[in-house]
Amino acid sequence: MKIETKCVHAGGYSDPLTGGINTPIFTSTVYDYIDRDATVYPRYFNTPNQEAVAQKLSALEGGESAILFSSGMAAISTVMLSFLKAGDHAVIQDELYGGTHAFITSHFEDLGIAYSLAALKAEKIAEALTPKTRVIYIETPTNPLLNIIDIQEVSGIAKNAGAITVIDNTFASPINQTPITLGIDIVTHSGTKYLGGHSDLSCGAVITSAQLAERIRKTALSLGGNMNAQTCYLLERSLMTLALRVERQTQNAGVIADHLENNPNISRVNYPGLKNHPGHDIAKKQMTGFGAMLSFEIDPGLMNAKTFMKRLKLIKPGVSLGGVETSICDPATTSHAKVSPEVRKRIGISDNLMRLSVGIEHPDDLIGDIEQALLI
Repeated sequence: MKIETKCVHAGGYSDPLTGGINTPIFTSTVYDYIDRDATVYPRYFNTPNQEAVAQKLSALEGGESAILFSSGMAAISTVMLSFLKAGDHAVIQDELYGGTHAFITSHFEDLGIAYSLAALKAEKIAEALTPKTRVIYIETPTNPLLNIIDIQEVSGIAKNAGAITVIDNTFASPINQTPITLGIDIVTHSGTKYLGGHSDLSCGAVITSAQLAERIRKTALSLGGNMNAQTCYLLERSLMTLALRVERQTQNAGVIADHLENNPNISRVNYPGLKNHPGHDIAKKQMTGFGAMLSFEIDPGLMNAKTFMKRLKLIKPGVSLGGVETSICDPATTSHAKVSPEVRKRIGISDNLMRLSVGIEHPDDLIGDIEQALLI
């Protein structure tokens, strides 16, 4: 099946009682275990609603198994703690979502886990390897600068070193990028974003091989970051329209990025679909679409980030992304607030950087709102 068809038909649960085409919501937290092959329990990640969505996500990402979590950070932290212990070493891409960066820099040292932050190039990942490296963690496109790293190169480096590769695929979504087909071992998502897509769910996901999933489940069972039945149902509903939503959002983002690049009040536009983007050629190779996220810097001599956002009439300031509505934030005070000013400056996150999550509205209306907000 093509991915659009998988969004609708993969996974799910066939209800033999009513014949309904939608998966029922199984509200039980207690299940009969006598004469059954496995004990069903929400914290074991094996209830009917959990498995219905997991099967769909596995099909979309090209994996063998998926695990659902209550948030993206629950997914990321559980994966890390499944494969890293005291004395181990991890290579971490330097430019990351702020929450992931804060988790690593705040907790790894206390846990006895060594790590190296590597610049956004495959050769820098290779240089950071040690004999104790067990995990390589990357994110592409990056949050919030939309930089690109070559996935196949990184996966090849990891295999030669005997390390496991983990990628945050949130910004691309499986509609625009399937890292497992490029050699990555484990894919993570903040499902709160594009997978949910309507700004009303908090969830995360991990997709990988059956063997690695079993190891992650053992850790997840102890940490308890499972998802409830109602959220599973809503996520399954949302995934059915994922291809349609992301396709429209991606088209809109390309139109807006092209327009902003020619605005004299915008000093910089970050979008991998632009031909002058440093990662454009790599993105063309490994992505089927350039995604619906972009960022741009307002000329600081014109106005600051807060003034600009207050002047917007249609686009809503918000701390998340991926919804059908277009939203905006300044990463310096939101997604990367926990990252030190020194690190933000080093990787290029200025106080006037705006991160735009493009929705499904007409692009002319979105461009018009940005233009009127920039008028002085």
